[in-house]
Amino acid sequence: MNNIILKYLISGFLKNFLKVVLFFSCFGIILNLFEEIEFFKNLNTPFYTPLIFTILFIPSVIIKLLPFIIFVTSMKFIMDIRYNKDLLNLKAFGYSNLKIFLILAFTSFLIGWIILFFINPVTSSMTQYYDKSKSNYSKDIDHLVSFNKNGLWIKENLINSQRIISAKRGNKKILKDLIIYNFDENYSLKEKIYASTANIENNEWVLRNVNIMKINDENNEEFKIKNITITSQYTYDKITSLFKNFETISFVNLMLNYNLLLEKGYNKIFLIKSLHSMLSMPFFLFIMTALASILIMSTLKRANKAKIIIIGIFSCVIIYYLKDLSIALGQTNRISLTLSYWMPIIIIGIISFVGILQINEK
Repeated sequence: MNNIILKYLISGFLKNFLKVVLFFSCFGIILNLFEEIEFFKNLNTPFYTPLIFTILFIPSVIIKLLPFIIFVTSMKFIMDIRYNKDLLNLKAFGYSNLKIFLILAFTSFLIGWIILFFINPVTSSMTQYYDKSKSNYSKDIDHLVSFNKNGLWIKENLINSQRIISAKRGNKKILKDLIIYNFDENYSLKEKIYASTANIENNEWVLRNVNIMKINDENNEEFKIKNITITSQYTYDKITSLFKNFETISFVNLMLNYNLLLEKGYNKIFLIKSLHSMLSMPFFLFIMTALASILIMSTLKRANKAKIIIIGIFSCVIIYYLKDLSIALGQTNRISLTLSYWMPIIIIGIISFVGILQINEK
């Protein structure tokens, strides 16, 4: 009998989970499809291209929304078994509110780990393909910035000219051993600029210990300047932001190749953010199930469904802003960056623990 009840609870919860995922997916496809159509409307592409890009993009969005999807799933399932009297029947077979909660919460916890290890690598590959493919259609992105084992490479489209910059990574906002190739509109090399360092904090790059070589048909001119300033559309923050889409990095890849990603030029702070954001997800799913259980099981009275839904939405909004505030505190060094991803879970977990003890007495 216990196995039958356990199967009933887990299968019912998973069915509701798939229904909620399907609902969010359909809703996301509809919204994102309009955006993709707007992007491709002036491009000569097949009519189904926006739909393909939408399908590639939506899975990563679903994973980001997973805590709230689990919250809605838990609310719906517990509300269903309460209002169809199954909750009372389960109690008659010795299943307390606490036991029911633990079964659902650990199911959510396992869902989180399964998604991280098996689903996330697939969605990361889809997002990576989405970014690369869409960049081919973009007029503003032509693979202009890249990191490799030789350092940083930048290609800039200027007015009637082109510029290619290569440099080694320095300390934070300083690049080392710059070489700047300036081309004319016919892609003929006209100038080489060598610099020992460059400060790229803002759009006005300050180059130090500069050696300039002018190239023309007759002869080449070379002269040295202590410091010069060049204007670039790229800054340290903008270059760094191009590598912030960590949805293209799977949890498994991040765990196994952390040092390799650092060597490739990925920012350590953003790698830490991505790692702890994903690592904390199963625990976040656990406490979201706890909150839903507390909300539905906190009273023996038959509460109004609309009231419960409103309270649930309000709770999600509070949790979202609490998480956002915690991350902001971490980014401004008010608290540890690692702690900023775990602090909302700790706070909500403590509150949930008290609530779970109360519903167990019902």
